Amino acid sequence: MDCIFCKIIEGSIPSAKVFENDRIVAFRDIQPAAPVHILIIPKKHIPTMNDVTAEDDALMAELFAAARQIARELGIAESGYRLINNVNADGGQVVYHLHIHLLGGAKLHGLNGA
Repeated sequence: MDCIFCKIIEGSIPSAKVFENDRIVAFRDIQPAAPVHILIIPKKHIPTMNDVTAEDDALMAELFAAARQIARELGIAESGYRLINNVNADGGQVVYHLHIHLLGGAKLHGLNGA
């Protein structure tokens, strides 16, 4: 498979990991859009949110639990953060391995609370 995130999971591409367990890994984005920009990904290759099945529901809950934990550990939980999942080309997805962006560490603008 030619998926960059799968290569990060297997260790053939280095990353600055901030969290890892049996089913999830999280690491710093190499092109951060905020002072804190973490990518949280399942170790299971799921191309997009559209490909999530009922079988993956517990894994999706774990992704959000990891996001909460990482935000607390990085000291941004109280000040606030944003979670983003881009789906397909029009949604801005570039890497076709489901991932959540955790952004924080500064006042985030745009989306006006949407």
